[in-house]
Amino acid sequence: MSESERRAALIEEHAPLLERAIEAVRTRESWSPFKDSPSTKIHGAEKPKAGRAAFEARLGGRFEIDQPGIVGWTGEEVSPFTQEPLGIDYPLCDPQALIGAAKSAMAGWAKAEPALRTALCVEMAERLYDRNFEMANAVMHVAGQSYTQAYSGSGPNALDRGLEALAYASIAMDAVAPAGTYHRHFAGERVALEKSYAMVPRGLGLVICCASFPTWNAYPAMFASLATGNPVIVKPHPIAVLPMAIVVETCREVLSDYGFDPNLVTLAVDSLADPVAGVYVDHPAVQIIDFTGSPRYGGRLERTVTGKLLYTETAGVNSVVMESVGDLREAARAVARATCLFSAQMCTSPQVVYVPRSGVQTADGHVGFDAVAEAIVAEIDAIAGNPKMAAGIMGAVQGAVSLDVVAEAEAMAARERLSILRHATPYDHPDYPDARTLTPLVISATPEEKEMYAEERFGPVLFIVAAEDGDAAAGEAVELARTRGTIACYMYSTDDDFIDRWVDAYAEAGANLTINLTGAMWINFAAAYSDYHVTGLNPAGNACLTDLSFVASRFRIAQRRRPIPDAA
Repeated sequence: MSESERRAALIEEHAPLLERAIEAVRTRESWSPFKDSPSTKIHGAEKPKAGRAAFEARLGGRFEIDQPGIVGWTGEEVSPFTQEPLGIDYPLCDPQALIGAAKSAMAGWAKAEPALRTALCVEMAERLYDRNFEMANAVMHVAGQSYTQAYSGSGPNALDRGLEALAYASIAMDAVAPAGTYHRHFAGERVALEKSYAMVPRGLGLVICCASFPTWNAYPAMFASLATGNPVIVKPHPIAVLPMAIVVETCREVLSDYGFDPNLVTLAVDSLADPVAGVYVDHPAVQIIDFTGSPRYGGRLERTVTGKLLYTETAGVNSVVMESVGDLREAARAVARATCLFSAQMCTSPQVVYVPRSGVQTADGHVGFDAVAEAIVAEIDAIAGNPKMAAGIMGAVQGAVSLDVVAEAEAMAARERLSILRHATPYDHPDYPDARTLTPLVISATPEEKEMYAEERFGPVLFIVAAEDGDAAAGEAVELARTRGTIACYMYSTDDDFIDRWVDAYAEAGANLTINLTGAMWINFAAAYSDYHVTGLNPAGNACLTDLSFVASRFRIAQRRRPIPDAA
């Protein structure tokens, strides 16, 4: 089979999946082509073993990627579960060499038909899914996610976000007619023109990944740029390189297999002591920057990057308003589970729970503030007190910096003489006795301590704040979203008038709101194809995963027109 025939066959093979993804983003229904459970009943017993073996084979060696401009090797990753270095070294490359190689590769990629580019991205996604047990071990041992969360959240759920971006890229590119004819009379003279419209990619894309969830934001950014004709340089966090090295390796293999320059996707590794992101950000060839990470650096990019496309997701202060509840235990359990998930190292983790100081009305009668707080603490204790459950939900704390965040919050609470409802203590991981673990710190506060709880704290810290009443609680939650940023807000109320009174205010603050959700589904689970993640309307980020605007500006349109020969 010739190369052109192989490419055509790939387009045909992946067209149904892409069409199904497009249907899903239009209907906002639940759909995924992947299984997000690592169960051996689904995958068999051999795949998990092979994935772990592939991960372990990487330890203590070089991760070879044949990229241009290699000037050295580096590696700083330490497993939060063993607290031992992974010992993997990655190629340090001269930025100018990677940029030059990407520019050289871009011409052929830009000329490829959009259907082929999107099909190649789908192929990348499917091959990454085939390696997901290896990826799960990699994410687990650099980020600290539990095995189950690393498999699902950083595997199929992240790949779904990537396919979602491909769906929107296809919609955007399909909206551009390749050609047209134009007829009109000017001053009695008939004009006939033939016109063509070329989609021109913007330039090199730089994807700056976060440490705690490297793949979840990287896949949509990478696929959005690649599908629209732009090469991608992936800049992982120095303490979480392995997952993105696996991604880059896989993408390069697909490109090579189908006759494209693998330098369309490269890995830009750096170190904590010598960061390199700024070199790429400032280079004129880099025209698209996708950033996920700290509000400090993200804010700096938003203030200083001009003349380029910049998409950011940083963080904010996520709040819960408990105005009234049907079942207090169920609501408390939902909040506790979201607080405990990945030790609150998620951009959707709640940090502040507002409860009226007089308490809340429940189906069983009125319950005071203290009883509401005690219910939340009891549900956290139920998770923390069961090591097997804690291991599956909390995982490990990625870095010592999060331990410092918790220690600082506890010290501040002590200085302010606030009531500490629950101290942060480690739990004993049943499989990794040396794991860095910490269960949530819970502090009781009032609006007078706003400056303490209104600062984003990336770690297991939860404030329960006694608001004047339900409306005061919602008002402050909205103000926090507007001024400090938020990615996810939560509300519990049995009063429809109360809910109706506040939903528009949350929307105006750019806050995504979940109302009265309890039960098996995690309240902070964001579903690709159905949930929009980040609004771009508050300080937590300027972009959305995923909507049409996330991809549509990654290419522009250049037109050509000329008279139609011998037009009557």
